[in-house]
Amino acid sequence: MKIRKAIISDEQTPAKVYIYENKKEEYMVVAIPDLEWSFFLRYEEEPETLRERLASSLKRVVAQEQLEMLVNKLLYWVHEM
Repeated sequence: MKIRKAIISDEQTPAKVYIYENKKEEYMVVAIPDLEWSFFLRYEEEPETLRERLASSLKRVVAQEQLEMLVNKLLYWVHEM
């Protein structure tokens, strides 16, 4: 499991982002407890589909101004694993 920090709102305090990878079953779970949000993704998922699903899920809990930046950060972190 990897733990990253991201500034999600206008606050200066970063929120912890947890990324769990299950290599055997080829999936990842991303969670941000401060937002009470989590996301499940499979390795074989297409990048554009993943981006759309991630943005759709996050727009319920994150302000529109922060959405694109957070989606890009999460995708970067997921792909670096």
